Amino acid sequence: MEFIKSQPTSKAPAEWFTGDVWWDVIVAGREPSRMRANLVRFAPGSRTHWHAHAVGQTLHVVSGIALIGTRDGTVLEGRPGETVSCPPGEEHWHGAVPDRFTEHIAMWEGTGDGSPETQWAEPVTDAQYNGSRSRNE
Repeated sequence: MEFIKSQPTSKAPAEWFTGDVWWDVIVAGREPSRMRANLVRFAPGSRTHWHAHAVGQTLHVVSGIALIGTRDGTVLEGRPGETVSCPPGEEHWHGAVPDRFTEHIAMWEGTGDGSPETQWAEPVTDAQYNGSRSRNE
């Protein structure tokens, strides 16, 4: 057993995000582990670009209101304590509402075979970001 050495907070790369986003790597598993987890902080209105994970992704909302969108136009609102699962290969995006900071823990797995674990695509348009939202109630 060992403590995992913490890394400094990093600004998320502009080629994958719109707006100001920072993350703290919680774990980037070493073989044989494929576990990945980041605490991600989104400034109001910021969001990821479209992307998909080879083995899927799970998002656990820590604070604020998270938006999670899919290519069919669905935009979910996630509240603190709620968890959303994105299946393998599903293109999606996630971020903050326009007027509030949002934090979530993003969890996913590496592929184990050296292939890319995340496929990044184009930015989410304002129309997609501002689409009608639904709640899990």
